[in-house]
Parts: sequence; C-alpha cells; structure tokens
Amino acid sequence: MAELRGSTARSGPRPGPPYGMLRYGLRAGLAEWVLARVPTPRRNPFALGYLAVVVATTTFAKLADPGLVLRLQEASSSDGHNLVCHPLRALLFSGFWVAGTIWMPYLWAFAFTVAPLERRVGSVRAAAVFAIGHITATVLSQSVVIAAVATGRMESGALDSLDIGVSYGVLVSLGALAGLLSPRGRLLALGGAAVLLADQIAADRDLVTGVGHPVAVLTGVALWRWLRRGPGRRWRRPEAAPVGSPGSAQAAGGAAAVLDRA
Repeated sequence: MAELRGSTARSGPRPGPPYGMLRYGLRAGLAEWVLARVPTPRRNPFALGYLAVVVATTTFAKLADPGLVLRLQEASSSDGHNLVCHPLRALLFSGFWVAGTIWMPYLWAFAFTVAPLERRVGSVRAAAVFAIGHITATVLSQSVVIAAVATGRMESGALDSLDIGVSYGVLVSLGALAGLLSPRGRLLALGGAAVLLADQIAADRDLVTGVGHPVAVLTGVALWRWLRRGPGRRWRRPEAAPVGSPGSAQAAGGAAAVLDRA
C-alpha cells in the first residue's frame, strides 16, 4: 500500500482533457475548410476571369461618357429587336454588362454559385452551364415579349427595351449547383432561389424578369443528370451472362459497382 501511494505521488496529478488542443483543432479545421473554398485563379479561372470582365465593363460604364456607354449597351442588348437582327452579338455581349453601376453584389453571387459549381464540375462545364442558361433564358423571355407585341398586349417599344446582365448565368449556376449538394443543401439552395425569384417578381413586375429568371433556375435543374456524370464517364449496360455461369456473379457485381458510382 505504501508503495502504491508512493508511485501515485511520484506520478503527480493526471493531466486534464486537451481542451486547448481541441479548440486549436477546430480553428485549424475551420480555417482549412474556408481556405479550400476561397476562389483562386487555379481553382476558379472561369469565375474569376468572368468577374474581371464584369468589373472592367462596370468601371467603364461609371467613368466613360454616358452617351457612349448607352450606345454600347444598346448594341449589346439582347432585346427582341437585336435578337432578330444581330442574334450572335446580342447573346454574346449582353452578358458582359451588369444592370447598373455596382458590381460588388455580383462578387458574392459568383462566389456562392459559379465558383462552387466550377470546383465540382470543372471550368469547361461550368462555362457551358453559364452559357446554356444565359442563352435559354434570354431566348425564351424575349420570345414571350415578341409574342406579346405581336398580339397587341404590349407596345412595340418593348422590343427595344435594354436587356443586359449576368443574372441568368448566376441563377442557372445556382440551379445546377443544387443538384450536386446533399439533400439538405439542395433544399436550402432551391428554397433560397424560390424566395429570391418571388421577391424579384413582386418588386419588379417585369415580364422579362418574371420569365427569364425562373427559366434560368429550371435550366440548371435540367442539367443535373449531365453534371452528375463525371467528365467522359458513360454508363454502359453490362453484357448478360448465362444464369449459373461463373461470369454471371461477376457481371452482377460489376453492374452494382457501376450503379454505385453513378
């Protein structure tokens, strides 16, 4: 007993739980998580490059002669008149401007939609999603305007209303990104998109916005199946093997593995 007490005394009190190291680990893990998602030129060349173009055009619109800016924006506008007369120019350059002279909100929009999508699917497919959403939403929304003018429900001046901006590309990226998230994250992303669309439609009451923005989100949702497949990965139907043969079990296992990866 004396020897036991002596060994206890020599060993001293036991150290408590390493709460300090635990706190350090949480801080380090959080920092790594944040840094892994910060857009960089290597991880997000498309998002940062496109954002740089938007910053340049917005700065130009703020500093240059207002008459010159208006002429350039009208030439780049994807309104009904330009879509009929100059479709390629309208679809290409209308997405390089922002509606207004403030670009900072688009920094956060790209950071939370385009950049995360690009990290998951790559720059080429992220650019394809952006372009598909911009073109689809533009064509469908302006088609509604053209039909409304043709039926006399809108004045002919609506065909020349300025239509520029990157909102279609941002919203299609949000819709596409939702399909790559967990079920909870998907519900949160789509719920946020629904609230945003409802607020915009109620506040603006603009036909182009009311049609184009929901179409952009739904276009992103329609691309889920394509984006969930890895680059160059195609599903192949396994060849059937005779029942009871040694290859039948291997074929079943291979099919299960393919479905699991998909």
